[in-house]
Amino acid sequence: MSHTEKQRRHVHVACAIVERDGLVLSALRSASMNLPLKWEFPGGKIEPGEGREECLKREMVEEMGVEVEVGQALTPATHSYPTFDVTLYPYLCRIASGEITLYEHSEVRWLPPAKMLELEWADADLPVILEYQQLSNRG
Repeated sequence: MSHTEKQRRHVHVACAIVERDGLVLSALRSASMNLPLKWEFPGGKIEPGEGREECLKREMVEEMGVEVEVGQALTPATHSYPTFDVTLYPYLCRIASGEITLYEHSEVRWLPPAKMLELEWADADLPVILEYQQLSNRG
Protein backbone atom coordinates (compact mmCIF):
# COMPACT_ATOMS: atom_id res chain seq x y z
CA MET A 1 0.00 0.00 0.00
CA SER A 2 1.48 3.33 -1.02
CA HIS A 3 1.86 6.25 1.37
CA THR A 4 -1.09 8.09 -0.18
CA GLU A 5 -3.49 5.16 0.26
CA LYS A 6 -3.01 5.04 4.00
CA GLN A 7 -5.93 6.35 6.00
CA ARG A 8 -5.35 10.08 6.39
CA ARG A 9 -5.69 11.47 9.86
CA HIS A 10 -8.90 13.47 10.22
CA VAL A 11 -9.04 15.71 13.26
CA HIS A 12 -12.32 17.12 14.59
CA VAL A 13 -11.87 20.41 16.40
CA ALA A 14 -14.30 22.66 18.26
CA CYS A 15 -13.28 26.31 18.03
CA ALA A 16 -14.44 29.42 19.84
CA ILE A 17 -15.26 32.71 18.18
CA VAL A 18 -15.02 34.69 21.41
CA GLU A 19 -16.79 38.03 21.19
CA ARG A 20 -16.40 41.04 23.47
CA ASP A 21 -17.54 44.62 22.85
CA GLY A 22 -17.77 44.10 19.09
CA LEU A 23 -14.29 42.57 18.91
CA VAL A 24 -13.21 38.97 18.29
CA LEU A 25 -10.45 37.02 19.98
CA SER A 26 -7.60 35.85 17.72
CA ALA A 27 -4.90 33.58 19.12
CA LEU A 28 -1.37 33.14 17.77
CA ARG A 29 -0.05 29.57 17.79
CA SER A 30 3.32 29.36 19.49
CA ALA A 31 6.47 28.29 17.64
CA SER A 32 6.30 24.83 19.23
CA MET A 33 2.75 24.04 18.05
CA ASN A 34 1.67 22.32 14.84
CA LEU A 35 1.10 25.11 12.22
CA PRO A 36 3.43 27.44 14.17
CA LEU A 37 2.94 31.18 14.28
CA LYS A 38 -0.40 31.15 12.49
CA TRP A 39 -3.45 32.85 13.96
CA GLU A 40 -6.47 30.77 14.87
CA PHE A 41 -9.65 30.61 16.88
CA PRO A 42 -8.86 28.92 20.20
CA GLY A 43 -10.23 25.44 20.78
CA GLY A 44 -9.11 21.89 20.37
CA LYS A 45 -9.63 18.28 19.45
CA ILE A 46 -12.93 16.70 20.36
CA GLU A 47 -12.24 13.61 22.48
CA PRO A 48 -14.16 10.36 21.82
CA GLY A 49 -17.58 10.53 23.48
CA GLU A 50 -17.25 14.25 24.17
CA GLY A 51 -19.82 16.78 22.94
CA ARG A 52 -18.57 19.73 20.86
CA GLU A 53 -19.69 22.36 23.35
CA GLU A 54 -18.28 20.34 26.23
CA CYS A 55 -14.96 20.12 24.38
CA LEU A 56 -14.91 23.86 23.81
CA LYS A 57 -15.50 24.64 27.48
CA ARG A 58 -12.73 22.23 28.53
CA GLU A 59 -10.26 23.53 25.95
CA MET A 60 -10.84 27.17 26.85
CA VAL A 61 -10.08 26.41 30.49
CA GLU A 62 -6.97 24.39 29.51
CA GLU A 63 -5.64 26.85 26.91
CA MET A 64 -6.68 30.20 28.36
CA GLY A 65 -7.95 29.71 31.90
CA VAL A 66 -11.42 31.11 31.17
CA GLU A 67 -14.94 29.74 31.39
CA VAL A 68 -16.96 30.43 28.26
CA GLU A 69 -20.65 30.47 27.49
CA VAL A 70 -21.20 28.69 24.19
CA GLY A 71 -23.75 30.21 21.83
CA GLN A 72 -24.72 29.84 18.18
CA ALA A 73 -22.94 27.26 16.01
CA LEU A 74 -21.63 28.33 12.60
CA THR A 75 -21.08 26.06 9.59
CA PRO A 76 -18.42 23.38 10.10
CA ALA A 77 -15.43 23.83 7.78
CA THR A 78 -13.17 21.03 6.54
CA HIS A 79 -9.66 21.71 5.24
CA SER A 80 -7.01 19.36 3.87
CA TYR A 81 -3.49 20.14 5.03
CA PRO A 82 -0.63 18.22 3.38
CA THR A 83 -0.48 15.59 6.15
CA PHE A 84 -3.99 15.54 7.65
CA ASP A 85 -7.58 16.76 7.32
CA VAL A 86 -9.32 18.90 9.90
CA THR A 87 -12.96 19.79 10.42
CA LEU A 88 -13.62 22.87 12.54
CA TYR A 89 -16.88 23.24 14.44
CA PRO A 90 -17.09 26.96 15.24
CA TYR A 91 -19.28 28.43 17.97
CA LEU A 92 -19.90 32.00 18.99
CA CYS A 93 -18.80 32.32 22.62
CA ARG A 94 -18.31 34.84 25.33
CA ILE A 95 -16.16 34.74 28.42
CA ALA A 96 -18.31 34.00 31.46
CA SER A 97 -15.53 34.21 34.04
CA GLY A 98 -11.77 34.44 34.40
CA GLU A 99 -9.01 36.48 32.82
CA ILE A 100 -7.19 35.16 29.76
CA THR A 101 -3.90 33.45 30.62
CA LEU A 102 -1.90 32.03 27.72
CA TYR A 103 -0.97 28.42 28.44
CA GLU A 104 -0.34 27.39 24.82
CA HIS A 105 -0.53 30.41 22.53
CA SER A 106 2.12 33.11 22.27
CA GLU A 107 -0.22 36.07 21.87
CA VAL A 108 -3.87 37.06 21.60
CA ARG A 109 -5.48 40.08 19.98
CA TRP A 110 -9.01 41.47 20.06
CA LEU A 111 -9.90 42.60 16.56
CA PRO A 112 -12.93 44.10 14.84
CA PRO A 113 -14.33 41.49 12.40
CA ALA A 114 -13.42 43.65 9.38
CA LYS A 115 -9.71 43.56 10.32
CA MET A 116 -9.39 39.84 11.00
CA LEU A 117 -7.92 38.95 7.62
CA GLU A 118 -5.01 41.34 8.17
CA LEU A 119 -3.43 38.55 10.24
CA GLU A 120 -1.95 35.35 8.82
CA TRP A 121 -4.52 32.71 9.78
CA ALA A 122 -4.33 28.93 9.67
CA ASP A 123 -5.99 27.95 6.37
CA ALA A 124 -8.75 25.94 8.04
CA ASP A 125 -9.97 29.05 9.89
CA LEU A 126 -10.45 31.18 6.76
CA PRO A 127 -13.94 29.96 5.73
CA VAL A 128 -15.05 30.40 9.35
CA ILE A 129 -13.82 34.02 9.34
CA LEU A 130 -15.62 34.73 6.06
CA GLU A 131 -18.91 33.37 7.38
CA TYR A 132 -18.46 35.27 10.64
CA GLN A 133 -17.78 38.52 8.79
CA GLN A 134 -21.02 38.08 6.81
CA LEU A 135 -22.91 37.45 10.05
CA SER A 136 -21.43 40.47 11.79
CA ASN A 137 -22.21 42.70 8.78
CA ARG A 138 -25.87 41.80 9.09
CA GLY A 139 -26.04 42.89 12.72
